Amino acid sequence: MSDLFDTVPEPDKGSGAKGPRPLADRLRPQALDDVIGQDQVLGPDAPLGVMLASGALSSIVFWGPPGVGKTTIARLLARETDLHFVQISAIFTGVADLKKVFEAAKHRHANGQGTLLFVDEIHRFNKAQQDGFLPYMEDGTILLVGATTENPSFELNAALLSRAQVLVLKRLELADLELLAQRAERELDKALPLDGPAREALLEMADGDGRALLNLVEQVAAWKVDGKLTVDQLTTRLMRRAAKYDKSGDEHYNLISALHKSVRGSDPDAALYWFARMLEGGEDPRYLARRITRMAVEDIGLADAHAQTICLHAWETFERLGSPEGELALAQAVTYLALAPKSNAGYAAYKAARRAAKSSGSAPPPKHILNAPTQLMKDEGYGSGYAYDHDAEDGFSGQNYFPDGMKRPVFYQPVERGFERELKKRLDWFANLRAKRGG
Repeated sequence: MSDLFDTVPEPDKGSGAKGPRPLADRLRPQALDDVIGQDQVLGPDAPLGVMLASGALSSIVFWGPPGVGKTTIARLLARETDLHFVQISAIFTGVADLKKVFEAAKHRHANGQGTLLFVDEIHRFNKAQQDGFLPYMEDGTILLVGATTENPSFELNAALLSRAQVLVLKRLELADLELLAQRAERELDKALPLDGPAREALLEMADGDGRALLNLVEQVAAWKVDGKLTVDQLTTRLMRRAAKYDKSGDEHYNLISALHKSVRGSDPDAALYWFARMLEGGEDPRYLARRITRMAVEDIGLADAHAQTICLHAWETFERLGSPEGELALAQAVTYLALAPKSNAGYAAYKAARRAAKSSGSAPPPKHILNAPTQLMKDEGYGSGYAYDHDAEDGFSGQNYFPDGMKRPVFYQPVERGFERELKKRLDWFANLRAKRGG
């Protein structure tokens, strides 16, 4: 039975006339040992290494950025396990296509042949389509290997994830990219016409993507130049690859998390770096203005009440100046936040108060702090016994303002940093007065 979704066999270099093949395709590894990087997955004691050694390969979801070997490893797994390799893309495959794939896999299974079904961009399948894989995974008709650049926890069904192991593939390090470049030079039988700094710049342009590096190498190797090119000459001829950044995806949340934690950790240099990374990735500066204002409220609070004002003024400055000049005001606000004293005491107090309010139901305020605009309300004791604080010694009466019968809680506990030192002194002073006056 023919299968329209089987991948075409790799061309044989020794057979007749063939069309040109990209360098990335020519250098596709022929064995798992040839894969560069990903030792955390392929090593002898790593998940795939252990699975293959025990002869018990299970369904897998590869999660990682582009160009790190997801497709290549899936293809080689099929070869290592003698499974029939079928590759589809969730972008181009509909329900009718999936049925054909499953029917062909069932036919093979009945004849004693297993199928490794590689699904690229698996996160693009909807819930119903993902559920469609489950019965064929459970009865052994297919061994599923999915690939995704998005966080599987958010994008894939829990039922599918429970039947597959998620393996994380990492972006290639500079040392990995250098090995790949050397392999390309051997394939091309020529050295790249680059001096040392230019060669390093080329590796950095790939931004951890092996396929992107090989495409760049192929371009550079085709140039007819005398001598070796410098960094300036290289960057004049080649555009730097755009940094991987999805304003609504995983990278967005990873980078804003890095910015927020760098500010909380009082590291202005790291905070500015992640701030700049987000801007370079095309992030809306207004989103950043909102988030840094949130940082001022949550992580600095009353330890430096001026921090919030700094952020709001920076936000307003950006709105008036626009980009790129207004972004400097936001950068200065980020720097100020990173160096400001930190306290989440106000944030913690607010959350504790919300929990107490939720648990205390509808307990009314004590009558002595209720207004009494009518005689009936006065007769009911509304406002009776209220102590006017301005008339009290030190401007503090020490009365109870919580519902009757409720044990007095402590929500706000200022830290010994910044302006909260002064606020703590005031709290302690009021607590002593309240104790003396029996409040």
